[in-house]
Amino acid sequence: MLNLQGDVREHVAALGDVGVQSRLIKRPDDLDGAAGLILPGGESTTLSMLLASTGLFEAVAERLDEGFPVLGTCAGLVLLAREVLDGRPDQRSFGALDAVVRRNGFGRQVASFETGLEFGEGPLLPAVFIRAPYVVSVGEAVDVLASVLHRGIGSDGPAMESPALLRQANVLASCFHPELTADRRVHRLFAEMCAG
Repeated sequence: MLNLQGDVREHVAALGDVGVQSRLIKRPDDLDGAAGLILPGGESTTLSMLLASTGLFEAVAERLDEGFPVLGTCAGLVLLAREVLDGRPDQRSFGALDAVVRRNGFGRQVASFETGLEFGEGPLLPAVFIRAPYVVSVGEAVDVLASVLHRGIGSDGPAMESPALLRQANVLASCFHPELTADRRVHRLFAEMCAG
């Protein structure tokens, strides 16, 4: 669990609910022996700078290249994407997820919302979108596990569908915050990826 900024406590609790013991990662050495890593929500530019200043950016990038499982939620998805729109020029991303994303693509804080997403065969997956990134496009290697219907910023037009939960090999990423609900299916899937 990356412990630089964001919803650390909530992810730790969610992992505990699915029987996974967490380790807080603040330095490259903390990754030794870890089975996976969560890049939490927060502020993607700040997380990018903190990853660089701690030496973790290169360490995580190296592990991603080796197939290390990573879950990125909200800002974490931005950090994993191949291309980031509306980011700062000095913002870095790992490029481990073949997706183009727009920071704060659903709008500012006041445009935050909750909805249910079709995910698997169970009930709707509750999803909390807070200044969420919007997935503009994905490559062929990306599996879209859940999508969200929305109208877009300031639009009265018809609802459009966009990817909300994505998987590409060892990378799982969501536009929303699965740690802020009681539904643990996303964390359970990530735990299975780490165990596999």
